[in-house]
Amino acid sequence: MSTQITGTLVWYYAICPREAWLMAHELEPERNFDLLAEGRLNQEAHYKRATKELSLPGMRLDGVRREGDRLIVSEVKKSSRFLPATRLQLGYYLWRLDKEGMEAAGEILIPKERKREVVELTPELKGQVEGIMEEIEALVAQPAPPPTVKIPFCKNCAYAEFCWS
Repeated sequence: MSTQITGTLVWYYAICPREAWLMAHELEPERNFDLLAEGRLNQEAHYKRATKELSLPGMRLDGVRREGDRLIVSEVKKSSRFLPATRLQLGYYLWRLDKEGMEAAGEILIPKERKREVVELTPELKGQVEGIMEEIEALVAQPAPPPTVKIPFCKNCAYAEFCWS
């Protein structure tokens, strides 16, 4: 199976490979899941005028703006609970933009916590992104999802019914 790797898929993979496999195979999470809707509202409520959302193939950037000659890409999250996964997601976006010849920096915005973290595409982050992309390609090629593994994030997961029912 050939799947387009997206920033969201990178984020899911960093949290739970099973969740990433389900998403890559177009098994939709619970559409009425409250936390998904809350995340969309969070971004709209806090940043509707400050930045512009932009969709490109494989990328849905929560915010894009210019600071001088530099492009700043924003990712808005509800909490800092998933910061490592969000860094990889934003790293993927920066890696893609870099491949297109666009120099950009990133920022993770967490309005409820009043946090902002700057993310740069360092050689280390670039290597992590390229490695995770290879891992995702191998995962998606598998005929079945990885076995279920109980992790702290399962409690609030939109895919819980696929794993625990």
